[in-house]
Amino acid sequence: MKIENDLGRDDIKRLAVRLAVPSMLAQFVNVLYSVVDRMYIGNIPVIGDIALAGVGVCGPIVTLISAFAYLVGVGGSPLMSIRMGEENDTEAKKILSNSFLMLAVLALIITVSALLGKEWILRRFGASEAIYPYAERYFTIYMMGTFFALMSVGMNQFIICQGFARVGMESVTLGAVLNIILDPVFIFRLHMGVEGAALATVLSQTASCIFVLCFLCSSRVPIRLGLGGYEKRLMIRILILGLTPFLIIAFDNVLIITLNTVIQIYGGTEADKLLTCMTIVQSFMLVVTMPLGGITVGTGPILGYNFGARQPDRIRKAQRYIALMAVSFTSVMFLISQTVSRYFVQIFTRNPEYIEVAVRGIRIYTLGIIPLGLQYAIVDGFTSMGVPQAAVCLSTFRKTVYMAGAVLIPSVFGIYSLFYTEPLSDFAGTAVSAVVYAACIGKILKRCEAGEA
Repeated sequence: MKIENDLGRDDIKRLAVRLAVPSMLAQFVNVLYSVVDRMYIGNIPVIGDIALAGVGVCGPIVTLISAFAYLVGVGGSPLMSIRMGEENDTEAKKILSNSFLMLAVLALIITVSALLGKEWILRRFGASEAIYPYAERYFTIYMMGTFFALMSVGMNQFIICQGFARVGMESVTLGAVLNIILDPVFIFRLHMGVEGAALATVLSQTASCIFVLCFLCSSRVPIRLGLGGYEKRLMIRILILGLTPFLIIAFDNVLIITLNTVIQIYGGTEADKLLTCMTIVQSFMLVVTMPLGGITVGTGPILGYNFGARQPDRIRKAQRYIALMAVSFTSVMFLISQTVSRYFVQIFTRNPEYIEVAVRGIRIYTLGIIPLGLQYAIVDGFTSMGVPQAAVCLSTFRKTVYMAGAVLIPSVFGIYSLFYTEPLSDFAGTAVSAVVYAACIGKILKRCEAGEA
């Protein structure tokens, strides 16, 4: 058995890079699941723009499924890292098996509930009469693959937390590449339209799921997936720790629903056009936030393991490098957003009017992404060290600012001012997070030294 990265002894700088880069690339590739679907759908002859709006309505639902995967995956993996740092492999194995069971049960509940209430859900998420048929077709097929989506994302966290960041990247890359190959075949060659895009995604997630579960059952990992050892106490602890990423993602969905509703209220005859443009803008933001999360979540095992191993100095060093990498990445993406975003928009639509609105939206939406890198490093760092309360509060504050802006700004300055809600929340959220971090980190590291995991 060979471990890629020794979380307790390897050089911190090199270790952070070795974990961050594969995780960042994995999440960048993961973005292709949604971006590629939207790219091909937006280029379907005649119906492309309206079909893209329909898939955009499904976007929050797809993201919500990821929220449940992270509820268990990011809830259990830091806890597992801490136990491995304590050399408590028995408890680490229980965490893995309990997490698998929880994901399986959640998949069943979500699938049944979503299919029974799909019309109500899609209407509430902003589907108009023109958009609904496309949203309904995509939604129905996608929800049939909920089990594979949850397992491929959620259980992959337990590969990464054992030091196999490269393998975690390979599992995501497998699904994304397969999705890129299948999309044009199903959408254009077989003339399946939005149904083909959904089917390609489900088959791709199935392949990733099989890869992840086979690896976790193999002899290559220190802690293998097994059955048994189920404990209600442990499940509750996983859910409490995973509540932070779940609420962050779930709150994002509430915000998107709010945006769609505001667009329908204030957009008038341009509502469907604005919804399409907002879908493109949010697709670009996925290219920013998902790889950014790959950096800050992917390096989390360093913090969790060394917290359990009572090595606060290694934690401090790791946090500095993680923050530096996160801010460096968002700085690069800021430059890209302000200079070449037009090329990104043109892969979705060739309509000049849509292009102008979407490009302007991206340039405004990304004004605050440089400090956003620091906010991600702080929030995900708290989660990795087993301090979800602080992470939840900081994330909730930022989202609350966003929601208030989404409701108030368009009513005063017009619907096109809606794009300013994102930079407003990014600057405000980062400022508050930095203050809270400065006030709390000393106490947290004292707990680390005392072995209070």
